[in-house]
Amino acid sequence: MSMQAPDLPDDLEQAILDLKRERRALLLAHYYQESEVQDLADVVGDSLALARAAQGADCDVIAFAGVHFMAETAKILNPDKPVVVPDLDAGCSLADGCPPDEFEKFCAEHPDAAVLTYINSSAEVKARSDLICTSSNAVKMTEHFAGRPLVFAPDRHLARFVAKQTGRDDLIVWPGACVVHELFSAQGLEKLRMQHPDAEVLAHPECDQAVLDQADFIASTTGIIDRACQEPEREAIVATEDGVFHEIWKRVPGKKLIQAPGMDESCECNRCPFMRLNTLEKLYLCLRDLTPQVDVPEPVRVRALRPIEKMLELS
Repeated sequence: MSMQAPDLPDDLEQAILDLKRERRALLLAHYYQESEVQDLADVVGDSLALARAAQGADCDVIAFAGVHFMAETAKILNPDKPVVVPDLDAGCSLADGCPPDEFEKFCAEHPDAAVLTYINSSAEVKARSDLICTSSNAVKMTEHFAGRPLVFAPDRHLARFVAKQTGRDDLIVWPGACVVHELFSAQGLEKLRMQHPDAEVLAHPECDQAVLDQADFIASTTGIIDRACQEPEREAIVATEDGVFHEIWKRVPGKKLIQAPGMDESCECNRCPFMRLNTLEKLYLCLRDLTPQVDVPEPVRVRALRPIEKMLELS
């Protein structure tokens, strides 16, 4: 028997706005979402900005257009509010590549080390951590543990960048990587730079070192956006998910942006396949039905809350 598509209104955007008002819902969206989702959001930001927006949010429902670990963070900060997502399958290669049981064993091998965990991780991994960081504050959070052995997880490229910035060559690194940022081609970028010699290369620290070596500016998602907007007339080659282009063009219309090339030129591999699972149709349905919801077991939530709140305080 064939499945019928759910009834959808003709004007999805207006229907979503109506549901937001009726539900007293706060819609949070990451910069890597489709542009039409970003335009409907109450807050668009990177992981740190969205965590701040979720903290003490004045709403009855939080709708999170991002990936699973982001919605978990919102739930950890708001245990009494339903947190709904358009698609439960919108995960993260970094979070998925750091299973809690294996991470527990990894940390147990270094009992004297503090644990600093990138926000791109599961609630269970956060609960095992002393402090959380984002790409925008990772250096500062690492400096908080000066003089102490430190486990850094789960992104090895961000760990390498942080080690270089802080002068620490003793970080104990979980060997994870982002499936999107790791796919930028250093060789392809070199050719592109030759074609656009006046362009500024902006790169995310999750990229491979061979890509970062060619960057003029390395920063978090928000840092890349802000930098691109500082010189509206200058071309920019951007080595991060091209969802950021929408925000840059809103601020500086006409800015020439070029996506850094991936290793496979036959596909849009540098678009996060998980982020792009969220569509207007799914967003409408999750607000209409208040499902699927993201839940975090209370014992895990309580343990994960401490390092998240500590990060927000230190930031």
